[in-house]
Amino acid sequence: MTIRALSLPPTDTEIDDWIAVLAAAQAADRPQGPPPTRTEVAGRLRVTPARGRAALWTTDEGTGVAALVLFKDEANAHTAFLDLIAVHPDARRRGLGRALWEQVRAELLAHGRTSVSTVVDLGGPGQAFAESLGFENVLPMAWYEQDVTRQQPATGTPDATPGRAAGEVPVPVAPGYELRAWHGLVPDDWAAPLATAHGAMEDAPMGDIDEKIEAWTPQRLHAAHRLVLDRGGEITTAAAVTPQGEVAAYTELVLPDPTGPRALQYDTVVAPAHRGHGLGRTVKLHMLEQARHRYPALRRIATTVADENTPMRAVNESLGYRLDRPAAYYQLTL
Repeated sequence: MTIRALSLPPTDTEIDDWIAVLAAAQAADRPQGPPPTRTEVAGRLRVTPARGRAALWTTDEGTGVAALVLFKDEANAHTAFLDLIAVHPDARRRGLGRALWEQVRAELLAHGRTSVSTVVDLGGPGQAFAESLGFENVLPMAWYEQDVTRQQPATGTPDATPGRAAGEVPVPVAPGYELRAWHGLVPDDWAAPLATAHGAMEDAPMGDIDEKIEAWTPQRLHAAHRLVLDRGGEITTAAAVTPQGEVAAYTELVLPDPTGPRALQYDTVVAPAHRGHGLGRTVKLHMLEQARHRYPALRRIATTVADENTPMRAVNESLGYRLDRPAAYYQLTL
């Protein structure tokens, strides 16, 4: 068995082989889930976050793959994120997964990392494998999915306001707030208020995750959104704003493959001073109304919520999100 590092960026053949492993593993472990698309996988392999350095490995036989992100920002130079270890079902129980892990572990130690985290679906082979390596559950959470095709449009009359899609229904919002939506990069004059609102994520449940929250700035905000675009995806930010120019609440919708039927709900945040007005639910409804008209092929939206985040779980349930599968952040101290 030979494990080798992938080219950076990977070749088309390496990407095709990588997708074949992921597709086979998912078909065996989670057949109800959508198969990986080439746009999404190629984007993640070719474009690494600005705050991290990618390390990618595969076997010469093309039966196993591993991906690691080593954070570069000073606050997280001690830790890393294990994006995945996947083994083709036909090659399992031969020690290949553990051999890939030993390669990952050697890389972590060579760069002075003292911890590594990963996201694991509970109840499957990934959990058993992670626990056999010494990983521990530090933040229980779950994946939730919303069936967009079953959602009713927001109550109201189709609007012909300039800037809105034809037939778009305006979403009611609490007095003193206005709804906005931006596709792609947020305009420069709203980047700073949105970055400030992002800072409210600091009170979101994080369990015992070793990774430190990096301060949000307009530059970091644009870099995060540009990453989605550079990987071939699209991002929409829906927000509730005030006449004073504050972003009181926002949510982000990401389509890793804009032609596909599935999207990811990223952060949803309500600034502390603006809570109690139903803005979390409002911006999600506004985002959904935008998505109806912009992405007619969209069928499902998936998101993760920490088990202890009771308010957001209640908002999601009211919007039709249903439990898909339990998961957790797992972490290992080296």
